[in-house]
Amino acid sequence: MKIEAEDCRAALTVIRRTIEEHCPPGVLPSEEMVNGLFGPGIMDEAEALAAAIVATVEKLTSA
Repeated sequence: MKIEAEDCRAALTVIRRTIEEHCPPGVLPSEEMVNGLFGPGIMDEAEALAAAIVATVEKLTSA
């Protein structure tokens, strides 16, 4: 079963919005910054989201 790029982007958007709503400010760069720092691809966005989750865990466990 192949997952379409449009569906992947929609899923990543849901994850991004959840991180923006529930994680500490500053752990996830804006979409424009992600394009510059990681790249414009789907996997680049996924990498940025993963990095934000790791940064959140690090902030919460070091407090």
